[in-house]
Amino acid sequence: MDKPIVSIIMGSNSDLPVMQEAAKLLDEFEIPYEISIVSAHRTPDKLYKYAKEADTRGIQVIIAGAGGAAHLPGMVASLTVLPVIGVPIKSKTMNGIDSLYSIVQMPAGVPVASMAINGAKNAAIFAAEIIGLSSSEVKERLIKYKEDMRVMVEDMKDL
Repeated sequence: MDKPIVSIIMGSNSDLPVMQEAAKLLDEFEIPYEISIVSAHRTPDKLYKYAKEADTRGIQVIIAGAGGAAHLPGMVASLTVLPVIGVPIKSKTMNGIDSLYSIVQMPAGVPVASMAINGAKNAAIFAAEIIGLSSSEVKERLIKYKEDMRVMVEDMKDL
């Protein structure tokens, strides 16, 4: 397998069913990725080391899924210059609104691109768009993906 250029991280393995949607799409775009559990609250030393070393390992984009307090995307963004895409995970208590607010309310100077609640698929597309700026192969796969979506919708029957 090629060296990963996208990192998918999440605070807990309970986030995996949502975040696997990003992995599936990155597979479709043939973008090598890694996937790991990195908790902002339970493994802060691992988080710090991960964020500080991601770019030296060849990572170009980080997709960070988090539920509840959802500090993972913002903490990673505070420790790296790589683009960070936050995926708020739907929670039991507030249906993901708490996660969304935590990710979208970043202070000036620490940006995180925030997707919709459970929007891991769009996070993968956005990561591919970033990578497509310097990779014509990925750009071509994105063009085909979007064309296939257009055709699929046009082929739908009117109700």
